[in-house]
Amino acid sequence: MKTLSDYIENEARGIAQACTACGRCVEVCPVTPTTEVGPDDGPAVMRGILALLADDAPLAEPGLTWSRKCNGCGLCIPECPEAVNPRRLLMLANAKEARQGTATPELFRKMARSIRLMAAMQLVPEEYNRLLRIPRARPADVVFYLGCNPIRTPHLLFNAMTVLDALEVDYEVMGGPGACCGIIHSKWEGAWKQAGKVTDATLDRFGEFQPKNVLSWCPSCVIHLGETFKGYRPASFDFDHITRYLIDRASELTRRFSTAVDRRVVLHAHDGMAEVAERVAALIGAIPGLSLVETVAEPGYTCGGSGADRSPELKAEARARTLARAGADDVDTLVTLYHGCHAQLAGTEREGRFEVVNWTDLLVEALGQTPHHDISKELRVQQDWSAIAEAGEVYLRANGVEVDREWLVDILPQVFAQTEFKGGLECFAGGGEGR
Repeated sequence: MKTLSDYIENEARGIAQACTACGRCVEVCPVTPTTEVGPDDGPAVMRGILALLADDAPLAEPGLTWSRKCNGCGLCIPECPEAVNPRRLLMLANAKEARQGTATPELFRKMARSIRLMAAMQLVPEEYNRLLRIPRARPADVVFYLGCNPIRTPHLLFNAMTVLDALEVDYEVMGGPGACCGIIHSKWEGAWKQAGKVTDATLDRFGEFQPKNVLSWCPSCVIHLGETFKGYRPASFDFDHITRYLIDRASELTRRFSTAVDRRVVLHAHDGMAEVAERVAALIGAIPGLSLVETVAEPGYTCGGSGADRSPELKAEARARTLARAGADDVDTLVTLYHGCHAQLAGTEREGRFEVVNWTDLLVEALGQTPHHDISKELRVQQDWSAIAEAGEVYLRANGVEVDREWLVDILPQVFAQTEFKGGLECFAGGGEGR
């Protein structure tokens, strides 16, 4: 059986052979103007990256900064004359560079601690266990795969489950740090051997349920398992973002809409994986009473340190446009796309210009049910660390988590900063704690 390390090496060499270093991807990349890369530097940039992929040559400027600022938008993919996927090429290059000494050690361990802490502060034990414990294997049509970081904003996941329940889907839930896709270990820590163990364990667990579909909430997991590592392991199930499954059953879902949702909304989207936002727009656009005023796309494939925050100059301009549009007189609600987007945007509700909800909230409302309590947003709007610690202790004790109040007050700003847009890779590390 081939190891993940073997797979990465083979795929890196193969993609290096297929790429001709024409530089077209650098030329069309929206990040390029924010770097020192000049208009004629594309071929030199790509030659350096190809040398890293093929021969482990250290990556130097001008390619180093450009590759590190890639936000995963994928706008380069249709532009490649050789049909190479430049986003996949750079993901593999990031993994090789991390192994050479630019890794962020202990990132996953610290991230896992932060995820469990945030979840334990928001959920009763039954809910906490449902998200973080792998259920006993049984045949199920669907596995709803949460990934790791989405558990920081758990209400989105329970909303999605409400929708699956309404569709009478036979599903099991799988997620948390114990079911990571492995992207942190391979791309950020450069720990390929451990990444292989993590990825293999997760894929094995998928198979134990004998599902027809594995529905991922996290877009990073979709890119990592469905694009970067595509073909690593044969699979008997279809793996994609949950929105594809829902849009395939849209007529069945919309027949169950029973309640008008009188809102005028702007949908926050991303230009990478644009099909996800298109599906969401179609789903919420079918809700009675709701007016989708506009979809506003920001750079990258998601908010956060793996996506848009890697190119902070582009992100800052786009974020200002998003907030300005959401604050216009013809809009009362800003609708978020992913967990990272919701974590960053939820706190803007404190300004009082518009409400911030996720698209799953709207579907649950349309189904005539009450969305899951968004404690995460309440905490972000409040930002009184002493009050948050006091309120969170009740949940923490119920979940068997004993922490010192003073320590909790000290750590909370760091934990919450991990998902705020600060710019650059610092926002990913979040003080060394996670994405």
